[in-house]
Amino acid sequence: MRNSGLLDFCYYLENTPFSLAIQSNFWVVPTMQTLHILAISALLIGIIMINLRVLNLHGTREPISVVVERYIHIIWIALPVLLITGSIMIIGEPARSLANPAFQMKMGMLFIALMITFWLQRKWPTHSFQNNAHQMSRILAALSSALWIGIISAGRWIAYT
Repeated sequence: MRNSGLLDFCYYLENTPFSLAIQSNFWVVPTMQTLHILAISALLIGIIMINLRVLNLHGTREPISVVVERYIHIIWIALPVLLITGSIMIIGEPARSLANPAFQMKMGMLFIALMITFWLQRKWPTHSFQNNAHQMSRILAALSSALWIGIISAGRWIAYT
């Protein structure tokens, strides 16, 4: 059973002027969805490339710090785009997202994945030329990849629940 407080908040949010403006312009949500998908694609490329390097499956000729430095900017540029586009989609259709178990699961996985990404970024500063990752880093990189696949799957599942 859904939380009535959450549903009350969704009802309030969908009746705000900003939400009504989003709802009355048919092109806003599809445009935000397109930008959201493009940003998640860019972010996922960066995450996967870093994780593959940490797992010694790709780019092993370069130090991990070089690979992290190459892709981390893509990740941290894509994240605000995801935040903005996701927020606009939520405000436009709050009950579809906020009260949806798939969305809630997506947000939980996202939090964990971002913490892992932040930790891996901090583990190899740009002046570090370490070529091998410790076992914990490899485990976290594999977990991160699995979480991002779960985040994308949960995001797609929002439309069907």
